[in-house]
Amino acid sequence: MTTFPRLAVFVLLAGLAAGCASGASPDGAAPTVEQLSARVGCAPRMQVDAGEFRTASCKTPDGEFSVTTFTSRARRDAWLAAVPDDSPHLAGDLWTVMSRPEVLRLLEERLGGDLRAAGR
Repeated sequence: MTTFPRLAVFVLLAGLAAGCASGASPDGAAPTVEQLSARVGCAPRMQVDAGEFRTASCKTPDGEFSVTTFTSRARRDAWLAAVPDDSPHLAGDLWTVMSRPEVLRLLEERLGGDLRAAGR
């Protein structure tokens, strides 16, 4: 194998790994509330279904939480900027999950994302 194909394979695998870590689906599309909820075994109860974001509540044996998806990073970032500094949440590329820190730690294993303000 020449250097170029090895590099191409490495870049492809790195991109897939980054997508999985951010909670993105393998095809690069942002996950929906339903897809994120399904990953953790929850049937979401929709609370807000607006054009710019969608929010649902979920309850699993791990605990209760809310899932929000956004249409853009700018909208997600604006939402994150409004969250109090001490409010625990898990943030992916175009989504967030809010709950108690112990619940978020369990969900992080299955959803990926970045755990914030959870006393780590």
